[in-house]
Amino acid sequence: MYQAPLPEEYATLTKEEARERIRKAKETLGSRVVILGHHYQRDEIIEHADYRGDSFKLAKDANRHPEADYIVFCGVHFMAESADILTPDHQKVILPNLAAGCSMADMANLFQVRNCWKQLSELFPPESIVPVTYINSAANLKAFVGERGGTVCTSTNAPVAVEWALGQGERVLFFPDQHLGRNTGVKLGFDPYEDMVVWDPHRPLGGNTEEDLKKAKFILWKGHCSVHQRFTVEQIEKARKEHPGVKVIVHPECTYEVVQAADFNGSTEVIIRTVTEAEPGTTWAVGTEINLVQRLAKENPDKTVFCLDPMICPCSTMYRIHPSFLCWALENLVAGTPVNVIEVPPKVKHFAKTGLDRMLTLI
Repeated sequence: MYQAPLPEEYATLTKEEARERIRKAKETLGSRVVILGHHYQRDEIIEHADYRGDSFKLAKDANRHPEADYIVFCGVHFMAESADILTPDHQKVILPNLAAGCSMADMANLFQVRNCWKQLSELFPPESIVPVTYINSAANLKAFVGERGGTVCTSTNAPVAVEWALGQGERVLFFPDQHLGRNTGVKLGFDPYEDMVVWDPHRPLGGNTEEDLKKAKFILWKGHCSVHQRFTVEQIEKARKEHPGVKVIVHPECTYEVVQAADFNGSTEVIIRTVTEAEPGTTWAVGTEINLVQRLAKENPDKTVFCLDPMICPCSTMYRIHPSFLCWALENLVAGTPVNVIEVPPKVKHFAKTGLDRMLTLI
């Protein structure tokens, strides 16, 4: 989405000026505002957050304060949409920078998914295909699965959600992240290649033959996370060579080969809990976004924690929530002129909530 440039007053704020003005605006608003900060945000944002977590945890945290007028979501667009779907109508959800999107979520749009569904429905009875969308997707795709008997999933409950889906039909259409889909299927005992095909939305039948599609239990969308695809088996081998005894933990959005080479894999919350609860003196190589890894290292001084990728690998779209944007959004709330309000259309909200509610029963 398009974000207009900040007024000069905010664009030129120093780090300390932004911090103090955010603090004052938050104090003025009091219980009228709740600030949510995703784990991948920079420390200058996290310090102002009332809650921090992954996208799913924060969507639930938004519900903790029904008395608040505003939920300021320091994350990306699909997260703010989920918060709007799950919170009461009287609350307004604010995204400080509309340009904060998600490259993975953008890899599957409603037109493409509808076209895929049409082609698959010509090969199989529609009721034999159960659509499952990762929470990292647009609200209209959550509505798509909700309306068609499917579910939303998180990186934590993906195995439960997919197992449920296979109990409803013969095969799963999983989007937008092929790697989470493949790694989830493997956890459930399926072959990573024999039982799965990848659907390329730019090719007829997704680039597959009818025979391959009929054999497949998993139809995986050709999408990925630009951060988690950076991690490699070679990086893991290097970490093991340079740090004997190191434990490697990665996110299941990484490739199948990386997940197999690691010692552990799990959602952002699982990674944090695993490292935090580990024995003092242990060494951890972590395959996820750099802001989170650096924060883990800082908050666990009794352990050695480092990122698998030697190059800095922030989530570039998440990084667009700069303190200047947060300051601008909060001060507009103080002035009674809310900006960047995220509103999901009623029909989309209805079916998307169906998909999200189904997800909540599968945790």
